[in-house]
Amino acid sequence: MKRTSNKQKCIFCLSDVWWPCIREMLRKILLFSIMFITPTFLVIAQNVDKSVTLGEVEIKATQVINKSDGMLIYPSEVQKEFSDSGYSLLQKLSLPNIRIDEVACSVIAIDNRGSVQLRIDGIVVGKSEMMLLDPNRIRRIDFIESPGIRYGDDIAYVINIITKRADSGYTIGTNLTQSVANSGEAMVYGNWNIGRSEVSLSYDFNYKDFKGNRLQETTAYVLNDGSVYTVHRNDFASRDRYFNNTFKLSYNFADSLHSVFQISLTGDFCHVPDNNNRKNIMDDIRHYVATQQSRNLTASPVLDIYYYRRLTSRQSFVLNMVGTYIDTDSSNSYDEGSLYHYTVDGKTYSLIGETLYENRLKYFTFSFGINYMQKSTRNEYGGNVTSLNVIHNNRLYAFADIKGSWNKFFYAAGIGASYLHYSQQKHNYDYWLFRPKLSLGYNFVDCLQLKYDFQCKEHVSRIAMISDAMIRINSMEWIAGSPDLKPNRDMENVVRLSYNKARWHSFVQGSYKMCIHSNMAAYERTVDDKFIYTQRNQKEIDALNIMLYTDFWIIPDKLSVMAYGGLFRCFNWGDDYTHCYTAYYASGNVNAYIGDFSLSVYADNGWRFLEGETRGYNGFDVALKSSYKYKNWQFSIIWQRPLISKYKMYESEVLNRNLNKISTLYSTDNANLITFKVSWRLNKGRRYKSTEKTIHLADDDTGIIR
Repeated sequence: MKRTSNKQKCIFCLSDVWWPCIREMLRKILLFSIMFITPTFLVIAQNVDKSVTLGEVEIKATQVINKSDGMLIYPSEVQKEFSDSGYSLLQKLSLPNIRIDEVACSVIAIDNRGSVQLRIDGIVVGKSEMMLLDPNRIRRIDFIESPGIRYGDDIAYVINIITKRADSGYTIGTNLTQSVANSGEAMVYGNWNIGRSEVSLSYDFNYKDFKGNRLQETTAYVLNDGSVYTVHRNDFASRDRYFNNTFKLSYNFADSLHSVFQISLTGDFCHVPDNNNRKNIMDDIRHYVATQQSRNLTASPVLDIYYYRRLTSRQSFVLNMVGTYIDTDSSNSYDEGSLYHYTVDGKTYSLIGETLYENRLKYFTFSFGINYMQKSTRNEYGGNVTSLNVIHNNRLYAFADIKGSWNKFFYAAGIGASYLHYSQQKHNYDYWLFRPKLSLGYNFVDCLQLKYDFQCKEHVSRIAMISDAMIRINSMEWIAGSPDLKPNRDMENVVRLSYNKARWHSFVQGSYKMCIHSNMAAYERTVDDKFIYTQRNQKEIDALNIMLYTDFWIIPDKLSVMAYGGLFRCFNWGDDYTHCYTAYYASGNVNAYIGDFSLSVYADNGWRFLEGETRGYNGFDVALKSSYKYKNWQFSIIWQRPLISKYKMYESEVLNRNLNKISTLYSTDNANLITFKVSWRLNKGRRYKSTEKTIHLADDDTGIIR
């Protein structure tokens, strides 16, 4: 790949690189338009429309409503009926750039922008809450595509599930999952409602014991004398397992819609016993076997207190406090070349609080909030690594915004300021950032809308990368923290043209993101030929993303299809390198409902990207699911990556001038994977009313280099 040292040289190559990409992009957009937009106008011409009234009227097909920061989605009754958990329902909704894995109980962003935050009635939830969620309680989904800092660091999307609150009766149930590969899960739960009070209790046990993961790695090191030293590291045996137990007890008190108080205690205990990889190591002169081993024990209690108060018919106030303690005991060893062993005794304490005031005035809604986080991390490394990392960091963020509409226009505008302080022994920094946010929209007609979004936010590196520890990962390479690493500013512009009907939802979107003085990869070669990976604030990372999405009920309540695809172009301008890359992506989903059966097919081609000096590929996904509903029972079978004997989970290539590494992880456990699910839910004496909450906070960063 051609490398230059400044942005200008990359711009001069636009005629060679950009124009073919733009031409190919326009061609594909035209094809997409013919395929998807043309039927849209046919539907308009035929005036195929169902009258849909939101509120208490039953919605026959999925209804999507655009708003300033994303979409409101009203699931159809049949989608809720054939779902046995929150994950199951989200999979049927086919959210853009979101991949739902019902077996792994995971929700990830395919576009690699960051993590996906799940909420129920505004409260951040985990796997246990999503598994025990009764889909029939769901009123709507608030899908936020441009979340602010109040949702947390590195959050790309927020999915907030709004439900109806039960004020009487009880629910008990269980979810059992077992794969033909050695993994499974068992959950039991119960909710009891007596008037204004609700008590919830759940226990979740899940495990994995895989032996079919194989990492293949080839690295070429350019030494100081100009020679090239090549090493092949190929797994021929491995074991990857864990056992996880989660308990949660919650009490919720709601005084009609005027106040809500909730307190919950969660205990999460994870044991990773003696995982290992045995590798064939081959270099220019030797061939030997090396063993990599690791174990980990983590315990984390979390206390969460939430209070909502409706002050008047238009005003409300929210207060949320979360205290987290994480205790980690880990051990790692690798004997490539010579035995290298280190341990970590880690303890993390954090307190996160937020208050939010909202006033729905006559012409607009005004909101004001303050978010504060105080965190202390103490990680003591032993063995071949001697380091004591004591890190204190805190963050204060204040924000205010207004949102409203006028005739066919709608808008949202906000300002915020954030302050971050970090200290570690002799290293510290103070970082201020002014954070404006703007959203403007115009409804040409009821079903056609144009929207523009702009926001500025900071990106903060993981605590581990700002520690002063240095860890050896093999005989030639090390990872070193960078205590002087500072946050950086991200600015994003998004334009979307969307079309919505009761049975049809489509949009075309373009976004451009600029990350100024980004935390980018840096590889250093020492005089004794060690290769050290770290991060430094360097010039800039930019990303262009163009996407076309469509979701259509071919037969209302019987057959729905979704498809989207697009182009992703990224630019990485480091201090001494420039890397550019173009990738295409596509995804599709079909759901059919036939009597007591439902059938689902999902597929995507994964995600390709280039960040810093690493070009990566996250593997594709294909999943076939069939479900049968009988009274309070639901039986499902899921077939993932069918007819594939070896699944490529990811592939990456380091493009540094002194180090070229190609790493590929294959898995037989995750290939041709068949999973059986059984769920049972019993509701007795249930009556519902609506209530909504707005914020919640969480922390799971231990600050340990891995």
